[in-house]
Amino acid sequence: MDGGLLSLIDPDTVIRVSSTLDKSVGKKHLVDGDPGTCWTSQQGLPQYIQIAFNSGRVIPKRLILTFQGGFVGTHCAIQVLPGGSSDWQILAHVYPEDVNRRQSFDLTPSEPHLVDDGVTGLKLVFEKSSDFFGRITVYDLKLEGSNTIEKGK
Repeated sequence: MDGGLLSLIDPDTVIRVSSTLDKSVGKKHLVDGDPGTCWTSQQGLPQYIQIAFNSGRVIPKRLILTFQGGFVGTHCAIQVLPGGSSDWQILAHVYPEDVNRRQSFDLTPSEPHLVDDGVTGLKLVFEKSSDFFGRITVYDLKLEGSNTIEKGK
């Protein structure tokens, strides 16, 4: 990782998804490091991937996704839970291409104050899909940034 960014997904991170097509394409495959496995949603929009940072607050700076071409979330709202808040706020929007390669997105906040004290959660909301039925397939998910306040401090 360049620029001193750290992986924000660790063993304490909890990942939830809106739906899963079946057990063979479950959420655990988003971060297993195996390029042959994936998460696939059921049909219908929106779909989402929700991440809870149980190790403390973080500042997300880069999102890296590898989709299956034809099943790409082409419009994605990145929402965060600012430290101490229970209301999701829009951090940024990203627009992945309908391709099978790794795509990287710098997360520049629309309102910088949203991440001043770090965030406790992040949600990728796929508002549109390149699939007619609204399915999303992700082979790899990485989130990079920096740690802020340790949990309990």
